[in-house]
Amino acid sequence: MKYMRGIVISLLFVLGFSLVFVFFTQKEDDKTILIRIGHDQPVVNERHIALTHFKELVEERSNGEIRVEIYPQGLLGNEATLTESVSFDDLEMVATSSTNQYGSLISVFELPYLFDSYEEAWATLDGEIGRKVADTYLDNNLRILAYFENGFRQITSNRPIYSPEDLKGLKIRTPEFPMSIQVFNALGANPTPMGFGELYTALQQGTVDAQENPVANAYTNKFQEVQDYLIMTNHQYMPVHLIISDEFFQSLSKEYQEIIQKSAQESAEFHRQLLREREQQMIDELVADGMKVIEVDTEPFKEKVGPVYEWFARIHGQEIIDRILKAAKS
Repeated sequence: MKYMRGIVISLLFVLGFSLVFVFFTQKEDDKTILIRIGHDQPVVNERHIALTHFKELVEERSNGEIRVEIYPQGLLGNEATLTESVSFDDLEMVATSSTNQYGSLISVFELPYLFDSYEEAWATLDGEIGRKVADTYLDNNLRILAYFENGFRQITSNRPIYSPEDLKGLKIRTPEFPMSIQVFNALGANPTPMGFGELYTALQQGTVDAQENPVANAYTNKFQEVQDYLIMTNHQYMPVHLIISDEFFQSLSKEYQEIIQKSAQESAEFHRQLLREREQQMIDELVADGMKVIEVDTEPFKEKVGPVYEWFARIHGQEIIDRILKAAKS
């Protein structure tokens, strides 16, 4: 019996050692590079769909040598936490509009009524100005690969809004961005900054009366269940920044860097087109669910936001604003 027990123990030891050896050998031979991307939107949102497109492009072009995992709906944290994780090189990538804590220059693209069309915004973002602004983030280990779409922002509310006077005293949720707060202060509302993950509950419980977001974010997060009106103010254009840890990026071969960079820009263009094609459909479905759409005259709103430009120019100078306006119009 002792003899048999000894044999069993010996076999278990050999088997265990073999499994450990195989495990570490496989780990050592595994050349696959893992890229994890976090964002805060649900899987039905066009942002997630565009990131899935990015995943497919990268994995195909690298012959599976790069593997991409996407973590939606704040599974790895809110936008600020995700961006911080990339800055610390604890996470490879993030798709976010929350970067102001690393420098407010990039919020120049969010000045109210800066762009008259999507095409103006894209030309500016994809050009020299967009790249120079993006490069200011490298000091914080944040490399902006491409500008994904967030689109023009609209207001949803439980009361109708036709003019800036109707915003007076309105408790409206904004992102925790100084630019957004400045815009709604200038328009006479009562901006209430909070994280996106808290927003639906805040609307449901009446903590805030309104919010502002692109149509896609309102639609995919079912704000029509807790809001009565969609007011088409187009008050800000806002991109989403597709960011990679620069330390991680620099550790890759030139071939892999080119694959990631090219796939990022193509996915940004895919995202933009996807949203353009689907936005009217989303509005129609919001209406079918009982939401009322109000098309406002934007001129009175534009007249109110001059102080926002003055505030930004005091911090960053007038030149960057003038350059963007010139580039957009050309």
